[in-house]
Amino acid sequence: MTLRKRLYHTYHRFMLDHFRRYLVDRDWLKWKGYKVDWDNPRDINEKIQWLICFYDTSMWSLCSDKYRVRDFVRSKGLEDLLVPLLGVWDNVEDIDFESLPRKFVLKCNHDSGSYHIVDKEAGPDYDAIRADLRKSLGEKYGYRHGEVYYNKIKPLVLAESFLSPDEKSLPVDYKVWCFDGKPYSIWVCYGRSANEVFVNLYDLDWNVHAEVSVFTEHYKDGKGKVPKPECLDSMLAAASKLSEGFPEVRVDFYVNGGKLYFGELTFASLYGKMDYFTDEYLVELGKQCILPVDKV
Repeated sequence: MTLRKRLYHTYHRFMLDHFRRYLVDRDWLKWKGYKVDWDNPRDINEKIQWLICFYDTSMWSLCSDKYRVRDFVRSKGLEDLLVPLLGVWDNVEDIDFESLPRKFVLKCNHDSGSYHIVDKEAGPDYDAIRADLRKSLGEKYGYRHGEVYYNKIKPLVLAESFLSPDEKSLPVDYKVWCFDGKPYSIWVCYGRSANEVFVNLYDLDWNVHAEVSVFTEHYKDGKGKVPKPECLDSMLAAASKLSEGFPEVRVDFYVNGGKLYFGELTFASLYGKMDYFTDEYLVELGKQCILPVDKV
């Protein structure tokens, strides 16, 4: 890294830690053509930015930690929804691949996207996997997109069971938008790859609402093909318990073999700059999010 880049990164991190509102206003003006109305934020993106700047996000740090959130799920009486944990390590050199099953998932607990689906029969390059995870462990992920609450998470590597309906594809991802214990809608994703994912927004009665989505080359129209899961009522009940006390949070689940599994809690979906919903729907979601009166 050049000296110029190093100085920029240092400056950027300092500003995020101490003057985040200024950076949000600057970036928002470039993106939307106006600054955030901090006194009267309207859509869900703006309210997420308000919460990051002025809300006590200590519970966000705990619940965004893919390891410690397991205790939070247990505290809600939902331990049965946890994906089986196969191992946890501070150091990638300590990962014992021989002791793990034929197929499993490795991922870091403090970021997004640093996961590997490992299939021993495919002849995985363990050194390359370790190198990639080592790089992720060394990153302060909260500085990447301004989600600074991630920086309070102690980085670890987890191994979990691989969930798949057919041992090949990834399970459908059910993302339940919730507001202080009240599920509102469900964003469903399937057929995910590095280049695309098929999506649709459903209401709680499982009616598809394609009109609220902005489909792109990456976010493609799922055509309402995902059937209503038999465990939908259980999913919504679990989402209600896990979201209670949070002004907004997305509670993610998987269903595998008819069984419901907890995925994660997401407090700043697409780091509070969602562009896959229409402006009107972003405002609709924003109306459901009641901000606290006092700032921290």
